[in-house]
Amino acid sequence: MTTATTPLTVTAEPGSHAVITEREVDAPRDIVFRCYTDPTLLAKWLGPRKYGMRVEAFEPRHGGAWRYVNTDPESGMEFEFRGIFHGEPSPDRWVQTFEFLGAPGYVSLDTLELVDLGGRTLIRTTSIHQTVEARDAMIEHGMADGMADGYSRLDELVASLQA
Repeated sequence: MTTATTPLTVTAEPGSHAVITEREVDAPRDIVFRCYTDPTLLAKWLGPRKYGMRVEAFEPRHGGAWRYVNTDPESGMEFEFRGIFHGEPSPDRWVQTFEFLGAPGYVSLDTLELVDLGGRTLIRTTSIHQTVEARDAMIEHGMADGMADGYSRLDELVASLQA
């Protein structure tokens, strides 16, 4: 099986509060969904490679909470994120809030869609920010780089799960 990496596309239209990302993964949708819903697997790929990941809360159900902590082994710094699930998460639609605790009060509403491409999966996210400025700040602080790095790790993980 080949794990050809596809680029992450990021769309942020001028004046819009939204950021839309798309990335294909060389794995069936059920395996990709498992990587999103199994906290042990999630910790292996979500976020930049240079950071460790602790999943402190993960209740993928309507009203359930999630909380992740990225750890920087060099500096010892921690970066905390949290949110609430809205609706029942499924491969068709997964909705949650997202808040970086380094900037408390700036919350986005994020939607995940896993599109079945017949053995491959298109991951599409839409993040709606409170303001255009908040959206732009997220982009300027390396959102795309962190996501691209995490998706590279996801490629490696799904390849190992299919081996």
